[in-house]
Amino acid sequence: MANPALAVLESALRAKKLDRTLTTALPPLPRTDAASLAPFDTTILDTCLRGGLPRGHLSEIAGPCSSGRTTLVLQAAAAATRRGEIAAIVDTFDRLDVASVVSAGATLERVLWIRGDACSTAQPALVDRAVERALKAVNLVLQAGGFGLVALDFADVPPSALKRIPFTTWLRIQRAVEGRDTACVLLVPQPMARSAGGLTLTLGGAVAWAGNSDRSRRLEALNVDARVVSPRRTVEGTVRVRCSAGV
Repeated sequence: MANPALAVLESALRAKKLDRTLTTALPPLPRTDAASLAPFDTTILDTCLRGGLPRGHLSEIAGPCSSGRTTLVLQAAAAATRRGEIAAIVDTFDRLDVASVVSAGATLERVLWIRGDACSTAQPALVDRAVERALKAVNLVLQAGGFGLVALDFADVPPSALKRIPFTTWLRIQRAVEGRDTACVLLVPQPMARSAGGLTLTLGGAVAWAGNSDRSRRLEALNVDARVVSPRRTVEGTVRVRCSAGV
């Protein structure tokens, strides 16, 4: 016998269009249509993601410093501009390297760079203000529409500050992107906010150095462990990156 209270709750969620965000009872949206995905234009990664980031949903790329999370976002932005789309990057602490955007292959004329306040993460009041401004910027960009990719860079936000963000904030972002042709992606140190139809890409890895002294050491290899969590499946894999540049 069905639980009457549960039925009432599910009915209320459907009425508010929150059923896909707050419950997992519904089947996931099909992701076979290429138009509903924003690819990275990287064969291996797009294959693991079944085509790319889902449009109309909030996804996240999570990982520690130097795990490759920013590189992936820039790759996604570059792919969007090559398709003739416009990408937006909300740079919370004004740390985006424009040269890296160009190196990724992005067309700068099609990238909206929203610069935040350059502040120390050791000052909680300034961090909270920067986070608040970044969240407002994302909502404005999503409501404006017309973007193929919108990225919110919270990679350097301290975990304590991330925990102070109300859960309803992510619901508002999901509502703002729902039904649009925009793939919204969040950069964070650890998974925290994807929508039911979005996906989580967690990165981790180890750096291999060559050389015995500090002056002669060079970066020899980077082993990246990637784990993809989506509404339909979880995929894990390891990517080994060879580097030739000396450090």
